[in-house]
Amino acid sequence: MIQNPILPGFNPDPCICRRGNDFYLAVSSFEWMPGIPIYHSRDLKHWELYAHALNDDETVDLKKLPASKGIWAPCLTWSETDGLFYVVYGIMNSMNARYFDIDNYLMTAKDLRGPWSEPVYLHSAGFDASLLHDDDGRKYVVSLEWETRDGYEKPGAICVAEYDPVRQAVVGYPRRIWRGGTDRGCLEGPHITRHNGLYYLMCAEGGTGYYHCVTMARSSSIWGPYEGDPENPILTSQPIEHNERADIDHLKTRYYNPEIPLQKAGHGSYVDLPGGETYMTFHVSRPFLPELRCTMGRETAIQRMRWTEDGWLRSASGSKLPQVSMDDPDLPEHPLPAPPSMDDFEGNVLGNFYYAPRQVPWRFADVKCRPGWVRLRGQESQTSLHRASLLMRKLTSLRTRVTTKMDFHAEVPQHDAGLMLYYDNMNFLYLRRYFVSS
Repeated sequence: MIQNPILPGFNPDPCICRRGNDFYLAVSSFEWMPGIPIYHSRDLKHWELYAHALNDDETVDLKKLPASKGIWAPCLTWSETDGLFYVVYGIMNSMNARYFDIDNYLMTAKDLRGPWSEPVYLHSAGFDASLLHDDDGRKYVVSLEWETRDGYEKPGAICVAEYDPVRQAVVGYPRRIWRGGTDRGCLEGPHITRHNGLYYLMCAEGGTGYYHCVTMARSSSIWGPYEGDPENPILTSQPIEHNERADIDHLKTRYYNPEIPLQKAGHGSYVDLPGGETYMTFHVSRPFLPELRCTMGRETAIQRMRWTEDGWLRSASGSKLPQVSMDDPDLPEHPLPAPPSMDDFEGNVLGNFYYAPRQVPWRFADVKCRPGWVRLRGQESQTSLHRASLLMRKLTSLRTRVTTKMDFHAEVPQHDAGLMLYYDNMNFLYLRRYFVSS
């Protein structure tokens, strides 16, 4: 059985693709480095942290960006024609006033472990950009524009622009193609795919909170017009329909569904298996009650889907609700190594499951100088948006025990070290040893 979430803990905005018998999945990383974690599986049940697309904190500079800005919703695709993996990602720089200032980029690699090409700037017209490799060899960038004028719905419409790989640039301005398949509002997360000669547009709607969902539309032309799925949304934790287009609040706790454990289901992408099955990945959250706070963030889940005779995608369970468990796909079982629960730092390389805010952790963490230990070089305070020496792992369980062993003696008031449960630079629990004057 597959148990959801398949990637527990902070793994939002999943985008899945297939190369032969291998499946790869990229997730958002926001202000954390290394950026854009990429997971690998051969059976959709067992997953390993395979690589990161962004390993250079100078090429991609996230310093000074507030929490939850940075790398948003990467799109990972494989082009058989080019023999290349493509990653499209956005860097959210600011959400001040009513503006979303984001820059979108594209990179390619023959191997997901690199080397990756230098980032190519695409546009700053909107966020959650993704890429379609069309059957005729042309490529298109899909994104959500951000409408700022008074009297217009925020966010705006899904837009498309052709991408010229020779010039490494988009062609013209993005053109609007779709304004959503429901009245939930907060349209985002677009992916366009081809299926049986039609263009299928999969989006997220309702905001990233308790009214989140996955919707679909289709067209015979990349430019539209698009026809909405008559049963939209196709996946959600809250099937009750209300018109929320005028409410841009993303949380909407009033739509919490007490009947299910997986909340906030939305932001989907799907993949076809070699045997003809179809699975969709999406993110969910598991809130603490009664506060309805999801301090572990959004987690990646998966659902078996099916295509109907009239060409729409439906959950194989017959329900629009996210499933906690389901039968394994028709694939050979292929266990993969999981990150160790205990790390004694015996190797010469820091584990790839460690992260730091706004800089790669090997800038300040050394596992070579003292075998069996990791030495952290102190920098700025934990509240800094610049360089803080925080060596972090993702919390993957609602209940856990965390221990560490420390060799540290504070000599001046600026010295402290310890164990931290971290949400962002202004919200954390810190068990520390610090300087006390005599």
